[in-house]
Formats: sequence, C-alpha cells, structure tokens
Amino acid sequence: MRILGIESSCDETAAAVVDDGVSILSSVVASQLATHARYGGVVPELASREHLRAIVPVVRLALDEAKSSYSDLSAIAATIGPGLVGSLLVGLTFAKSLSFARGIPLIGVNHIEGHIHAAILDAPVEFPAVALIVSGGHTHLFEVNPGFSYRLIGKTRDDAAGEAFDKVGKLLGFGYPGGPVIDQLAPYGNPSAVKFTLAKMKGNTLDFSFSGLKTAVLRWTQARDLTAETQARKELLAAHPQPSTDEWLTVTPQTTRDVLASFQRTVIEELLRRAAVAAESIAARALIISGGVACNSGLRTAARNLHLPYPVYFPSPGLSTDNAAMIAAAAFPKLKRGEFTSFNAAASANLTLA
Repeated sequence: MRILGIESSCDETAAAVVDDGVSILSSVVASQLATHARYGGVVPELASREHLRAIVPVVRLALDEAKSSYSDLSAIAATIGPGLVGSLLVGLTFAKSLSFARGIPLIGVNHIEGHIHAAILDAPVEFPAVALIVSGGHTHLFEVNPGFSYRLIGKTRDDAAGEAFDKVGKLLGFGYPGGPVIDQLAPYGNPSAVKFTLAKMKGNTLDFSFSGLKTAVLRWTQARDLTAETQARKELLAAHPQPSTDEWLTVTPQTTRDVLASFQRTVIEELLRRAAVAAESIAARALIISGGVACNSGLRTAARNLHLPYPVYFPSPGLSTDNAAMIAAAAFPKLKRGEFTSFNAAASANLTLA
C-alpha cells in the first residue's frame, strides 16, 4: 500500500512515496535555507510563499521518482500540525485538493509523530520505548507503546535545544543555522573549559530548560570584547556562504572554540540525562532520538557511549531533519486502522501528540 506524504510544517517543502510504511520509493525535499539565512531565522510569510512555489513540482517529482501515479496510491498523508500555520496550510490544502479530485483517502499526521516514525523506518524498534524529539522547534520526551500510543513525559519550558544552538551560533557570528557550525567546530575545543550550570527543574524533573544556558553564553561574550572576532566571521560568511572547517577555524580563536565545545557538551548532557531517567522510569526497551538535532555528531557519539541496557535508535541524517517519508510512514498504521481525516480538518500550529 503506497502513501504519498507531504510535509510543509516550517521551511522545507517535502514529498515522498512510501510503500507498506517502511519502503521509501522516493523522498524529495526543497529547502528554503538560502531564503531565510539572510534574516537569521525563518520568516513565516516568506516560508509560506516558498511552499506555494515549490509544492506542485516537489509532489510531481516524488511521484516520478517512485514510478507511481495517483492510481497507485492508497492514501495521501499531510502534516496537520504543529508548525507555522501558514506553511501547514499550503501542504494540507494541496493534499485535500488531491484527495478530493482523485478520490484518495486523506490522513492528517502530527509532525512530531512523523519524527518518531523516522527512526522506525530504518530499524524495527521494541516497545515500550522513549522517544526524544529534539529540533529547532521541539524538545519533547514521549513514552511510545505498542500500537503507537503516546504519553508526553517531558518537554522544554522555554527554548528548544535546536533553537538554543542557532541563537548561540548567531550571537557569535556564525550565521543561521548555527547548530551545524557549532557541531563542526566543537571537536576543536575543550568541552570542560567553561563550566555551565545544569538546569534544575522544579515540578516535573524530566522537563528541559535551555534559556539559562543561552544566557550564560551571552554573559560570557559580554565579559570579553569579541567585536572584531565576530565581525571577521560575518565577513567570511558574506564572502563564502558555506565556509569550510579550516576557514572557520582561522577566524575562531581557541577560547571561542572552547565555549562552543562546552556549550554543546552541556546541551547533550541535559538531553541524555533526562532521556535515560525517563527510559528507566518506564522500563523502556529502546530509546529513539530524532529531529534535526539528532544529526549532531556529538549527540550521536555520546548516546552510543552511554552503554545503556537497551538500544538507541537514530534515523539516518536525511530522515532526522524535516522530510515527507516520515509523514507517510506515520500514516501507514492509521491507514490500516481506517483512520481518515475529514476535509474540514484545520491546520493546528500547536497540535499536541497523545
């Protein structure tokens, strides 16, 4: 049973065809990174306009690469939330139009559930499991049970982890998105050089907080005159939109490399410490780590060095960031259960997963 998946929750227009929930026949992603980089973050109105331009050719290409026609599809799945409401509307409305015109069932999918299924696309996972979804917009811990029922057991109270990475990167002149550059340069710094305080949460101790850590990096920069150093990085970025590691290192002194390494180490420790406690609390048989920050090489290495009594599953990098294959995969169990979505369903910017 083939499902066409459509994802447009933020700044990437994606379409994919997945067979029987596990076999990816095509996966096409049109990135808007260049559009938003100049503004230092995603501009919602621009994102919506870019989705409008890209949605038709992206879906057409996904069907072509899968050697599929609409008559081969058992369902059309689209992200219904959470995300930027204008962006969500483009993908969802297009999916509704296809569903109506072609007489193909429509399935609305929660974006976060898609990230959980991204890991399952690569390998079978035993349940119960804990899923750590960590990206620029989300930092959540879920209990995942057989039949794909979910219970939220922890979430960020302020910034998402990926958002903290990007804000620190922007603060230090590394541009947007800053997370990949921090990961690129962290191995060249001393992760113990700067002592950042771990967050102590009142109430639910499995919740996260990264605003204090981000502020600590700001205070570190304010205590030093980094004007010339930061300007040099901005000029490098203006001359070369994608500087090499060596080029970044030439304009990044050792002290700044050390703070990058220390910041990344602290974020990783916060994420894995709570994920391990959550897994122990439910006697989990697996830990899933997904979302854009799951591409972080430091996080992947640290998770695999924990020697936990259960396996840790990461999606491949291409499935960690926003994509439509994960949306189609998450729709497959719903298709088997006959859980279809009405044309009256609205995009929900703050949709929860339960």
